[in-house]
Amino acid sequence: MQVGTASGSENPTSYYFNQRGIWLTYVLVIFLAHLFILSMPFFSTAVAWTLTNVLHDISLFVILHVTRGTPYMLEDQGTARKQTQWEQLDQGKQFTPTKKFLTIVPIVLFFLASFYTKYDKVHFLINASFCALSVVAKMPWFHGKRFFEINKW
Repeated sequence: MQVGTASGSENPTSYYFNQRGIWLTYVLVIFLAHLFILSMPFFSTAVAWTLTNVLHDISLFVILHVTRGTPYMLEDQGTARKQTQWEQLDQGKQFTPTKKFLTIVPIVLFFLASFYTKYDKVHFLINASFCALSVVAKMPWFHGKRFFEINKW
């Protein structure tokens, strides 16, 4: 990609998570969001961890698995308009370090939320279902697949 110009040679959607410092920034944003939720006096620690997990998984699902196309490139002539952000990441290659990192973070959040909720059944079910939503969509056999024709067009 050429810096300072409107035209680049590469799709920025395919490599923005590989840029320097983005993983640390991503983890810090999750941590700061958790501290913000935890600072609310009407939320217990268990509810704060569950909300952190749920909000993270929903937002990551929408950003990576619902949003399609490239918002930055105008000259690609629609070649990536049918692909989600996850499918464009690392040019569609599977099991790259970035994709492994983005798969492990929801799992770690699930374990943390389960531990701090003391494995309460209701919290566990909520955390497990949202973790499954986030992780299952990232599996390689779902690359390019649409459930019930949702998000096909």
